Amino acid sequence: MNGGSPLGSWDVAIILVYVVVIIAIGLAVSRRQRTASDYFLAHKSKTWPVIGLALLASNISSTTLIGLAGAAYDHGIAVFDYEWMAGVVLVFFCIFLLPFLLKTGVYTTPEFLERRYDRRSRLLFSGLTLFLNIAVDTAGTLYGGALMFQLAFPAVPMGVIVLLLALGAGIYTTAGGLAAVMVTETIQAVLLLTAAAVIAVMAFSQAGGWDAVMAATKPEMLSLIRPANDPVLPWTGLVTGVPLIGFYFWCTNQFMVQRVLSAKSIDHGRWGCLFAGLLKLPVLFLMVLPGTAALLLFPGLPRGDLVYPSLVFKLLPAGVVGLVVAGFLAAIMSATASTFNSASTLVTMDFVRLRWPHLGEKRLVTTGRLATLAFMALAVLWAPQISRFGSLWQYLQAILAYAVPPVVALFLVGLFWARANATGAFAAFAGGLALGLGLFVYCVVLGHGGPHFLLMAPVLVLASALILVVVSLATGDGKPGTGQSKEGAALVWTPAVFRAETATLAGQPLWMNYRVLSLGLVGLTAVLVWWFR
Repeated sequence: MNGGSPLGSWDVAIILVYVVVIIAIGLAVSRRQRTASDYFLAHKSKTWPVIGLALLASNISSTTLIGLAGAAYDHGIAVFDYEWMAGVVLVFFCIFLLPFLLKTGVYTTPEFLERRYDRRSRLLFSGLTLFLNIAVDTAGTLYGGALMFQLAFPAVPMGVIVLLLALGAGIYTTAGGLAAVMVTETIQAVLLLTAAAVIAVMAFSQAGGWDAVMAATKPEMLSLIRPANDPVLPWTGLVTGVPLIGFYFWCTNQFMVQRVLSAKSIDHGRWGCLFAGLLKLPVLFLMVLPGTAALLLFPGLPRGDLVYPSLVFKLLPAGVVGLVVAGFLAAIMSATASTFNSASTLVTMDFVRLRWPHLGEKRLVTTGRLATLAFMALAVLWAPQISRFGSLWQYLQAILAYAVPPVVALFLVGLFWARANATGAFAAFAGGLALGLGLFVYCVVLGHGGPHFLLMAPVLVLASALILVVVSLATGDGKPGTGQSKEGAALVWTPAVFRAETATLAGQPLWMNYRVLSLGLVGLTAVLVWWFR
C-alpha cells in the first residue's frame, strides 16, 4: 500500500501508464488541427464504430458508474430505465432529426435552432447549454471521480483531486479538439467496458453467483416497471419524463450531438447512434446489477454512492484494481473532455463568430482553446459544491427535469409543425425557463415538495409547447413559416420526407438499412424490459 491508499505499486503504475498514453495520443492528433472544421467537428470524417463508442464513452461518466450502482443498491434496478430508453430515443433521433442536423451543416445544436427560428432562440439555448455543461455534466463528473479517488488517496484534498482530473482531460482537449477527444474516447470506451465486466464478474462471484443474488433480492428491487406511487421512478414518469429528458440529452445536448455532427455521412451518423443504443443494453449487467449484488456483499453502507468504490477496493486483487481504476479514470476523462470541447464550440461558434464573423480559422481555434481553459477553471470551482445536494444521480436528473423542457418543446413542435415561428419560440423558451426556475426554487431549493421531477418535466414541456403554439398563431398570418428564418420551413418533417427516404433506401441491403436495424434494437430492448418487468 502507498500511504494508506488501497492501491498497490502495480495499480499506480498501470494508472500512470494509462494517463501518459492517452494524453500522448491526444496531443499527437492535435498536430492535424488547422481549421475550425478540423478542431470542432473532427474533419466530418468519422465512421459509425468511432461515433458509437464515443457516444458511449461520453455518456458513461464517473457519475454514471457511481450513480447507477448506488441507485440499484438504494432503490433497485429501475434506474436502468434511463439507459434502455436511450436506444428508443436514438431511433427517434435517427428517423426525424438527425438528417436535418447533418443537412444544414451546423456546428452546434443552438445554431440549428437559429436556422429553424431565429438568433434569439440560438443564444438562449447556447447559454443554457453552457450552464448545464459546466454545472451539471462536467462538475458532476469531476465530483463523482473525486469521491472515488479520495478513497484511493485519502490524504489528498478533494479540491486537488478535482483539479488534477480536469487537467488530465483538459490538456489534450485544449490542443486537439474533437478529433483528439473522439480518438481517445474510442480507446477509453473499450477499457471502460472491460473494467465494468471485471467488476460485474467479481461482484457476482463473491456474492454466490447469479441465482444467489436473484434469490436474496426483493422482487420489487429487480423490477424495471415500478408502481405509480413509487418515490424514485414511477411508471408514469417512465413513459413521460424519462423519454423527454432522454430526448434533450441524446438529441439536442451539444456534447452528445457533436459526435454525430462529425459523421462522414448520414448513414454513418445513424449507424453510430444505433450502435451506441445497442451498447447501452449490457449496462444493466455490467453497471447496475453489481450494485444489487453489493446488497449481499456490503449491507448497511451509509450512502449508495459508496457502492462502486467499495466493489473496486474491497473485492479486486492488486493489479486488477489498477486496470479497473484506469477504466474509471477513462470514464472521467472522456466525459470531461467531451463537455470541455462542446462548451468551447458553443462559445466560439454561437457567440464569438457571431460577434466577429470575419475572424480567421486560426483565431477561431485559438478562441476554442482559451474557452476550454476557462471552463476547466469554472468546473473545478463548482464541483465540490455538489456535496450540498443529495445523491449524485438525484442532482443530475432533477436539474435537467426543470431546466430543459423549453428546449424539448422547441425542437419537437418545430420539427412537426410548420407554423411554429420565431416569436413563439422566444416566448416559449423565456417563459418555460422562468417557470422551470421558479418551480425548482420552490419545490427543490426551498423544500416545499411537489410532483415527482419526472412528472414535472412533461408538465413544463406542455406549458412551453402551449406558449409556442399560442404566440405563433397570434403573431403569424396563417401561413407555414411566417415570422421565422427562410430556411425554417424546410426543416419540418413531413410524410413526403419519409417517402423520399424510402425510395433512397430501396436499393440498400437489409443489414445496412437503418430502419431494419432500428427495429432490431427496439425488439432487443423490449425483450430485456419484459424480462425484468
